[in-house]
Amino acid sequence: MAIDISVGIAIEAPVEDVWSYVAQIERHVDWMADAESITFLTDQTRGAGTRMSVATAVGPLRTTDIMEFTDWGPPHRMAIRHEGLVTGEGAFTLEPYGVGTWFSWSEQLSFPTHLGGDVTGLAAKPVLTAVWRRNLKRLARHFSTASPEEGGTTIS
Repeated sequence: MAIDISVGIAIEAPVEDVWSYVAQIERHVDWMADAESITFLTDQTRGAGTRMSVATAVGPLRTTDIMEFTDWGPPHRMAIRHEGLVTGEGAFTLEPYGVGTWFSWSEQLSFPTHLGGDVTGLAAKPVLTAVWRRNLKRLARHFSTASPEEGGTTIS
């Protein structure tokens, strides 16, 4: 059983500006607290087919997440496949929202049976949801002078 996580935020910038920043994959460590480092495994660093290794940490738990971009549709969608210890698929979707952007992040993740499988996934869901909401607030702050609490509106 895979767990589904979806979070979103309103960002005070046009879709094209948000895409331009988020498309710089190496900068994801600037706004994703759980991404410690990114190493590209392919010569290309943008677009479908780009592969990377991401040192990931959530609290004391650490893993190396191998990802491949499976969709790259500027300026509205990028999608990945997780091929590491945790497997699954995820996507960022950017849509016009007033004068800004609605940024959605969705993931479908499966945890290995030798590490608790579905039980681990169910326990991880609220933790990952909280981490990714904070990540989106950090992303929104890049485009706004608002305080962290005012950095956008999140949904789950």
